[in-house]
Order: sequence, then structure tokens, then C-alpha cells
Amino acid sequence: MARGYWIVRVDVSDAEAYKAYAAANGAAFARFGGRFLVRGGAFEAVAGQARARNVVVEFPSYEDALACWNSDLYQSARALQKGGAEADILVIEGYDGPQPVVSEPAPTPGAASE
Repeated sequence: MARGYWIVRVDVSDAEAYKAYAAANGAAFARFGGRFLVRGGAFEAVAGQARARNVVVEFPSYEDALACWNSDLYQSARALQKGGAEADILVIEGYDGPQPVVSEPAPTPGAASE
């Protein structure tokens, strides 16, 4: 079964409200099996618009990820930072299918063909 993810991009405008939210959201994540894969950290926006902070939370399934978002426990935590942050949030199903494989060496840039 494919895992579920929250992909979050956020600009914080009220650090104290966001801190209260961050302290409270862990209970909901724990209840639904969520774990942080990315929580802030260095990044480089190589295309498109960026926000100041990025977070990725992994859940055992897409259903768990949605259930967490919709839970009273999470929504209570989220209410603590209302107006303190602007965010783009996706709840998305992971991919559990075939992956690319290397079948032959990649061409060397600038190498002449024989």
C-alpha cells in the first residue's frame, strides 16, 4: 500500500503563534502514524516560487494522511496559528509502482560519439 504525505510550504508571520501550533500538532501526527521527513532545513528553489519553510510529513497511508488533516485533534492545533502563517498544503498519495533502472551508462556531456 502506498504511503500518504503532507507537503507543506509556509511563510510564518507570527512566530509565537506558529510555535504554539508546532508544539500542539505532534499529538495528531502521532495518533495517525505521521513522521517528519523534512522539517525546515536548507533548500534551494531551483524553479518556481518558494516559501520560507518547507515540511514533509509521511503517514502509513493516504487515508491516514487525510484522516489526520480532518481530525479535531489536528484542527485544534491548526487553530492556534490562524493568521500567523500563509501556507500551501497538499495531502498526496505516494507512488508504489516500478522505479527507473539503469540499463546502460549515461552519456558523458561533451563526449564525441564513435
